[in-house]
Amino acid sequence: MTHPMGAETDSPLWQLPATTLARRFADGSLQPSMVLEAILARTDTIDAALNVMALRDDEGARAMAGASDRRWAEGRPLSELDGVPIAIKDNIPVAGLPCAWGSKLFLDFVPERDELAVDRLRRQGLVLLGKTTVSEFTLGRGNVDTPAFGTTRNPWNPALTTGASTGGGAAAVASGVAPFGLGTDGGGSIRWPASYCGLVGFKPSTGRIPRRFGLPAVLNDLEVLSPISRTVDDAAALLQALSEPDVHDRASMAFRHTALVEEPARPLRILHVSQFGNYPVEPEITASVNLAADQLRAMGHRVEAGTAPFDFGLFDRHWRTITMTGVAAIMDGRENWENEVGAIYPSMVADGRAFSSRDYLAALNAYRSVFEQLTDFFEDFDLLLTPVAGAMPRPANEIAPPYQRVFTGFANVTGIPAVSLPGPRSHAGIPIGFQLIAPFGGEGRLLTIARAYEHAHPWAGLWPSLNAS
Repeated sequence: MTHPMGAETDSPLWQLPATTLARRFADGSLQPSMVLEAILARTDTIDAALNVMALRDDEGARAMAGASDRRWAEGRPLSELDGVPIAIKDNIPVAGLPCAWGSKLFLDFVPERDELAVDRLRRQGLVLLGKTTVSEFTLGRGNVDTPAFGTTRNPWNPALTTGASTGGGAAAVASGVAPFGLGTDGGGSIRWPASYCGLVGFKPSTGRIPRRFGLPAVLNDLEVLSPISRTVDDAAALLQALSEPDVHDRASMAFRHTALVEEPARPLRILHVSQFGNYPVEPEITASVNLAADQLRAMGHRVEAGTAPFDFGLFDRHWRTITMTGVAAIMDGRENWENEVGAIYPSMVADGRAFSSRDYLAALNAYRSVFEQLTDFFEDFDLLLTPVAGAMPRPANEIAPPYQRVFTGFANVTGIPAVSLPGPRSHAGIPIGFQLIAPFGGEGRLLTIARAYEHAHPWAGLWPSLNAS
């Protein structure tokens, strides 16, 4: 079912983008409580089939929406996004709500305070819908399928996975359960689900959205807070709402005098890399990303084919050191955890414990080298274009092949920004994303080209057939 851009006034309330809702709250044509009730009814209809919500907080959301109604009526909104509903990934603490990290081990953990970003959303009047499902410890292998919460499914085909680890957030946004969501990306965890669900997944530079009062940082500084949305405008609005530096996060202080400002549109020089190392890429993905490259050329950009502009082998060799030691750290000091977690984790913990401090230091030094190589690359090119994933979505309970993950983690270990955008879909109509990567601090450049691509090749208003009701 499609709704052309510009026909938003004819769409159900649960289909409206976040920024459209904000405009209509401001002009008085909608009230936040009206929108919330439509979204909660939508959730009642959809969630049994998709399993996107780890926890609903309908009572809390209604109280927030009612307070927003009153503020708008009195002409004193807390922000431009006051009253807009948002879903929060279940590894981001929200005061008073369980934060299970996708695991039975943390079902009883209830944080006493919000993570900094959630506190900012609350202070700006957004309506917190609850927590979305997540791969266990955000370190699953390509799906959201946990002993604690079950299997999350793709709205475009419920037999398939959403991707990991922000799978619940992606499925929620794609199916109308939330206008947009706040997730995390530690190696592709926003971009993979965005690619598989036809959304915008924006991974900012390390420090662009400051972090404080979160869960333990088991991935060093690889994991960043990230918006997932239906439109580029919505992603930009959430980035703006959260990007003020905080003195307690030293990485954020790199942006102390660097506001999030979009660049003037201009022709860009883009390197298109279709394969990393010897990892295969499935043909439908290659065809889709090649077509996206042609579309960018038609928009006036200079797109050149080439190979990875950094030592991919160096990146790949050390990737498991960081991720596996992170899993092992979660289990340190815990007893009898093996039967409480997913089947993949005991071997991952064993692998992590086998690495030494020397191995970990070697990984950190390797990633400094990769950052230097990419910095040199961006002296000559404006952007890097790649697939988001090497594999199409698998059945929802199936682990992804190793080549699914190769295109995303390098942006995390170097701290540079990247965005997944919906490209041409598969023959069966399943979304396929492509990725654009910019130099450190280049969020404005990504937003500019992403918005231009969205306007030239609109995807907003496209909904899975599941949503035709």
